Amino acid sequence: MPSPYQELKERAWAANQEIPKRGLAIYTFGNVSALDAARGVIAIKPSGVEYDKLTAEDLVVVDLSGKIVEGKLRPSSDTSTHLVLYRTWKGIGGVVHTHSTYATGWAQARLPIPIYGTTHADHLAEDVPVTEVMSDAAVERDYEVETGNQIIECFKSRDPLHVPMVLVAGHGPFTWGETPEKAVYNAAVLEELAQMAFVTHALDPSAERLPGRLIRKHFERKHGKNAYYGQK
Repeated sequence: MPSPYQELKERAWAANQEIPKRGLAIYTFGNVSALDAARGVIAIKPSGVEYDKLTAEDLVVVDLSGKIVEGKLRPSSDTSTHLVLYRTWKGIGGVVHTHSTYATGWAQARLPIPIYGTTHADHLAEDVPVTEVMSDAAVERDYEVETGNQIIECFKSRDPLHVPMVLVAGHGPFTWGETPEKAVYNAAVLEELAQMAFVTHALDPSAERLPGRLIRKHFERKHGKNAYYGQK
């Protein structure tokens, strides 16, 4: 009998395949989850399985409390982090964690990614934020849950649908989106922004942030109420 979650698992599998395809992680690094909001479950990559060996049948389905609903393998060790985001933010349908080189570099430096140019402003109207470093006490609790809590704390005054990405200090990037496909897209965009910012800073350590008028123009033309980028 086919799985009632087959379509969700196949969608999550396809999104996970984008991680190595886009050069966002090697070997078993990183993971993507996809949400079925109506059923209150996610499909997520199993822990420690290489992408070229991964099949849709390997994907693990868990409910929003973390209980395994379907699957023979252990879900990603980052599952609890994904679940914190899904339970807290309505409107997201996919979450991605990678160890992409440049974004992880900024995370390890514990620095936000400055908004130097219009490519960045096309996607978000502020620096890519970075969380605080996790406290020793939090590390000793449920580490993955606390990672999610770090992200939520970082977004207390931010709209996660307008800023669909974050750097977890000392760890790496997380992104999300209305769909798993959009979440992976945001992960690829984040890595590109991180590399561009690194090059800019290397060429001119005193480079200034893009003026506010240009930030607003480029963000609003794609995301504002009168957006005119792309086709109708």
